[in-house]
Formats: sequence, C-alpha cells, structure tokens
Amino acid sequence: MEIVTTIAPIGLAIIMLGLGASLTLSDFSRVIKNPKDFFIGFVCQLFVLPLVAYLLIIILKVPTEMALGVMLIAAAPGGVTSNVLTKFADGDVALSVSLTAFMSLVSIISVPIIVALAIDLFEISYVTKEISMIGISLKMFFVVTVPVIIGMIIRHLTGDLMIRNLKIIQRISIALFFVVFAAIYIEEWNNIVSFLTRAGTIALILNVTMMTIGFYVAKFFASGVAQQRAISLECGLQNGTLAVFVGTQLFDNVVYMVPTAAYALIMLTTASIFVCILRKCNFGQK
Repeated sequence: MEIVTTIAPIGLAIIMLGLGASLTLSDFSRVIKNPKDFFIGFVCQLFVLPLVAYLLIIILKVPTEMALGVMLIAAAPGGVTSNVLTKFADGDVALSVSLTAFMSLVSIISVPIIVALAIDLFEISYVTKEISMIGISLKMFFVVTVPVIIGMIIRHLTGDLMIRNLKIIQRISIALFFVVFAAIYIEEWNNIVSFLTRAGTIALILNVTMMTIGFYVAKFFASGVAQQRAISLECGLQNGTLAVFVGTQLFDNVVYMVPTAAYALIMLTTASIFVCILRKCNFGQK
C-alpha cells in the first residue's frame, strides 16, 4: 500500500501537469463557442456514467467490498488517453481535450460528492480512514488543479519549447500509470485473484456500456461523426490514476481498489479495439 500511496499522487500530478501544458485559454473558450457537443459529453460523464455504474452494481449484485471501487472509476473524469485515441479515431481532438480539462477541474467537487453518496447508498463500512469530503477536495485541488494551472503557465512562458518536450512528460506519465497499477497487483496478488473475475466482469460491462451510450447519444444530438467519436471515447476512458489517488485517501487495504485497476486495464483494450473498428469500417458515418 505504501508504494501506491506514494506514487499515485506524484503520477497524477505529472499527468495533470502534462495536460495543463497541452492547453491554452482557447481550449476553454471553445466550450462557449460550441456548447452543444461539450454539454452532451459533460452530461454523459458527470451524470450518466455514475448512474449506469450504480445500476450495474445493483443488477449484477456486486459485493459491497467492490462497490465503492466501481463508483470511484465512474466518478473519475476522462483521462488524457482519450485525447490520444480520439486522434487515432479521427475524432474531434479539440472537443476531447476540452472535456478532459474541464471535467478534471470539476472533479475536485464532483468526485467527493459521488463518493459520499456511494458510501451512504451502499452503507459501506470498510472505509477505515477518517475522511472529510472537504479534505479530499483540497488534496485533489493540489494534485489536479494546481498542476494544470502550472502547466498552462509554463506553456504560456515557454511556448514551443514546452510543446517540443511534452512527449517526455507524457512518457513519464504513462510509466507511472503502469507502476501504480502494477504495485496494486503485486502487493495484493493473493486477494486480487479472487476479486479479479468479479471486478473484471463489471469493469468490462461498464466500459462497453458507456462507450456505446456515448456513441449513440452523440449520434442523435452531436454536430457530427468526429464529435460522436470523441464523446464516446471520453465516456469510456477514465483517469484511473485519479481514482486510485482518491482510493488511497479512503482505504487502508489496496484490494478495494481492484475494480479501479481492472477498469484501467480493460478500458485500454476495449477502446483500442473500438478505434480499430471505427478506422476500418468507418463506423458511425451518417
């Protein structure tokens, strides 16, 4: 658990620094100029995803020891991986980046609220640490919001120099992402084996369901195919490192974060397959 609690905040801060360095103020003003597509993605991520996760937990009778882990990943904003895969899928990268950035900033409020509701709804008793939702929000502010702001300031001051070195930050972020989840598996391997089948099942169903919902909701309401693809991927690719960071504030036992770890690995596989289908079949064209 010590490895996870140490690396998760560092990894998350570097990921958010890289996100901030890729942003300009125009990424946020774009939301005002094209509000419809953004609003569709915003609603799907902030409201539909947690609701679908909650319903799946009830329908699949997910054990309470895994329920909060599922809700954690459902509460997490889209990850920067969605921006990369949106580019490969010929989607609207600008929309994807705007959604990731905005949802990441909103997460310091939305994640603690969803976590508090989940603890109450599922009558969860295994949260062994004394928690304060305000305290979690403040910690998230320092590892999410502050690095984004610093990244944007560095981008503004250094210009193209930061852009040229952005790949280095992204590679470090990816490396730390895998270290965090490898640590979870290594530290609790004996317990994880029994959890993984059940956790993997709901993680897979949640992931595929949300990409499908995002795809078809956007098909009917979004501006075009590129926006449809961006929204679908944004709904299916969450910031697993952020979910793990919040989990370290709640649990003494890393095994409760197995659903988060399972989702993080599954989403990369399913999203990659989805992108390949889109590129090969030109699926989604009207």
